Amino acid sequence: MSLQQFLLILRAHWKVLLGTLATTVATTLVVSLVMPRQYSANTSMVVDVKSPDPLLGVLLPAQVLPGYMATQVDIITSDRVAQLAVRLLGLDKNPTVIEEWQDATEGRGTVEVWLAQALQKKLDVKPSRESNVINIVFKGADPRFAAAVANAFAQAYIDTTLELKVEPAKQYAAWFVARTKQLRDAVEEAQGKLSSYQREHGIIAVDERLDVENARLAELSTQLVIIEGQKTESQSRQNQAGRDGETSAEVLQNSLIQALKGDVARQEAKREEIGSRVGKNHPEYQRISSEIDALRERVTQETRRVTSGLGTATKVNVRRESEIRTALEAQKEKVLALKDLRDQVSVLQKDVESAQRSYELVTQRLAQTSLESQTQQTNLVVLTAATPPLEPSSPRILLNTLVAIFLGTLLGVAATLLLELLSRRIRSPEDLMETVGLPLLAVIGPAEGKAAPARDRRHLMARLRFKRGVH
Repeated sequence: MSLQQFLLILRAHWKVLLGTLATTVATTLVVSLVMPRQYSANTSMVVDVKSPDPLLGVLLPAQVLPGYMATQVDIITSDRVAQLAVRLLGLDKNPTVIEEWQDATEGRGTVEVWLAQALQKKLDVKPSRESNVINIVFKGADPRFAAAVANAFAQAYIDTTLELKVEPAKQYAAWFVARTKQLRDAVEEAQGKLSSYQREHGIIAVDERLDVENARLAELSTQLVIIEGQKTESQSRQNQAGRDGETSAEVLQNSLIQALKGDVARQEAKREEIGSRVGKNHPEYQRISSEIDALRERVTQETRRVTSGLGTATKVNVRRESEIRTALEAQKEKVLALKDLRDQVSVLQKDVESAQRSYELVTQRLAQTSLESQTQQTNLVVLTAATPPLEPSSPRILLNTLVAIFLGTLLGVAATLLLELLSRRIRSPEDLMETVGLPLLAVIGPAEGKAAPARDRRHLMARLRFKRGVH
C-alpha cells in the first residue's frame, strides 16, 4: 500500500476516523474529571555514608554503597516501618479507622497490619542515582494526610534504623556484663595462686637478680667474642709473618724498620753513584757496602723481634679466651639456676596476665557496646519535610488528553483500515491496475473545458492504435 492509497482510504472514511478520535478523547476527559484527585507528598532524606562512624571511627567501603542504598529502600518499604508509621499517626486508635478495618476484615488480624498494608500500596520510595538522597512519596486524596504520612514514614525510618543499630548493641552489652564478672573472678583467683606460691617459697625480686646475672652473662659473652676475634687476628698475623715477615702489617707499620729500610735505600743509591764514578774496588764503595750489610742485618733482627711478639700476643689471647670461657660457663649455670626458680613463678604470672588481658579486652568492648546501646545518633537527616501539595498529581488532564488523542488516532486509523479490508474499493489508477492486472491506457478526469473530451478521445484512440500495431 502506497502513501497515496493510504491517504485516499483515510479520506473515504474520515467520519469514522474523527468519530473514533472524538469518542476516545471525550471518554478520557469524562473519566479524568470523574476520577478522584490524588495528591503526592514528598519527603527527601539524606543518607550520610561518607562521614566516619562517631563511635567506631570507620568509613563505609565504597564497593558496598549500591547495596547499602538498596537496603535502605527495603527498610523504608518494610512492614516494621509501616506499622511504626501507623502508630506515629495514631491511626490504630481512630474509631472510624477501626470500624472500617472490622468491616473489611471481619476482625481478622490487627488494625496495624491492615493499615500498614494499605499505606504501603500508596508509598513509593525513589533513591537518587548519583547522590545519597532518598525520596519518600505518598499519594492520597487528602493533601494534608499525604504530607503527614510521608513525614511519618521518614520518622519511622529514622527510629527503625536507630533500633536496628541499638538492639544488637544492647544484646552484646548484656553478654559482656556477664562475661566481665566471670573474668574478674578468674583474675582474682590467678593472682591469689601466685601470691601464695611466692610466700611459700620466699621468692622476692627474682627478676631483678636475674636481670643482673643476665647482664653479667651478656658482658662475658661479649668479651669472649672480642677475645676470640683478637686471637684469630693474632694467629692470622703470626701465620703471615711466618710465611713472609717483611710483608706483615706489624712490620710494615713499624717505624724503626721502615726508617732502616729507608737508610738502606739511600745508601744503595749512594753506592751506585760512587760505583759509577770510581768503580766497585774503591775503598769508599767497599765502606758503603759494609754499612748497607749492617743496616740489612738490623732490619732482619727487628723483623724477627716483631714477628716473635706476634706469637706472644697469640699465647696471651689464648689464655684469656680460656679464662673467659670458664667464667662464662659458670655464669650460665648461675643464670639457669635462677631461671628454673623464675619459671615456677612465670607460669602463675602468665595465668594472671592472660586473665587480666581478657578482662581488659572484655571491659573495653563492654564500654563500647554500652555506648553504642545508648546512642541516639544516626546517619539519616531529613533534607526536605513533606508539605501539603497545592496541585494534584493525578489525574493529569492535559497529559491524559494528549495520550487520548494519540490513542484515538491509532484506533481511528485501525478502524478505517478494517472497514477498507471488509469492503474493498477502487480509489485510484493504481488500485485498478493492481486489481485487473492490465496496463493503464488513460485516465479520464473531470472536464476542464469543451476541448477536453475531444482531446481525451484522440489521446485514447492514439493509444489503442499503438497497442494494435504492437500486437
